[in-house]
Amino acid sequence: MMKTAILATLAASAAAFAPAQTGKAATALNAFENELGAQPPLGFFDPLGLLDEAGQGRFDRLRYVEIKHGRICQLAFLGNIITRAGVHLPGNIATDGTKFSDVGNGWAGSFDVPVDGALQILFFVGFLELFVMKDVTGENEFVGDFRNGFIDFGWDSFDEETKLKKRAVELNNGRAAMMGILGLMVHEQLGGSLPVVGEM
Repeated sequence: MMKTAILATLAASAAAFAPAQTGKAATALNAFENELGAQPPLGFFDPLGLLDEAGQGRFDRLRYVEIKHGRICQLAFLGNIITRAGVHLPGNIATDGTKFSDVGNGWAGSFDVPVDGALQILFFVGFLELFVMKDVTGENEFVGDFRNGFIDFGWDSFDEETKLKKRAVELNNGRAAMMGILGLMVHEQLGGSLPVVGEM
């Protein structure tokens, strides 16, 4: 018994000095380490190995999802901040006289919305997802470009360096907003008194 324990200890200590094994991630790292979003301090960050041996199509799909979720979370975070500051749309949200100001803040407010209003929101989001927020014309410059030759806001006047910078800013703001809205939802569930969330 004692000899087995000593041998196991020696094997473990020898393994600590063995050369590091390179796994499958090296392929993905070499393929995507220079993509937009791989920047200091983390560089290319794929702890779950979602891009191990992935092609450009898989990367583009995941980037599309990341950009979309980032945009949604930016709106969600801003909506949280605005409604918690007491700013609400005027008028009624339902024909029964329920006002926008009667709807609670944050996650709890989603349960205050009448069923008809929630269905309208669901159908509107579905309409946007299926018909609007996509590259319909095939004119997109990058994944997540939904201008479809219609809205420009001066984008075509920017040089390539400025375009990359603006895309990186959107990507980073989206990542921060994903963490921000998650933090607000968690803090809301924890209760107590916290900045922004307030009394629960």
